[in-house]
Amino acid sequence: MTYKVIVADNARYMDRDAHHAHGEFASLEAAIAACKRIVDDYLASAYARGMTPASLYSSYTSFGEDPFIVSAAAGTFSAWDYARARCHEICRGGQVKG
Repeated sequence: MTYKVIVADNARYMDRDAHHAHGEFASLEAAIAACKRIVDDYLASAYARGMTPASLYSSYTSFGEDPFIVSAAAGTFSAWDYARARCHEICRGGQVKG
């Protein structure tokens, strides 16, 4: 079984033509890790010192990429939930990945 990661553009969330395939992965864990890297890369590029978690999260949900996993047994992964948690970590001085 493979897990396909598709990436939607939050800025064009209603436009299915803006979605693109990111890749296929042999395990759910690898697919989730790929999704997290996509979110982390955006957050690292958008973060500015002194930014609040709310403003970083707003930037992500407005302009970031929203990866999701397509598979019969994909389980659940929410890029928005992951981004919300990472915004709090980043803005309180946690390491910015990316």
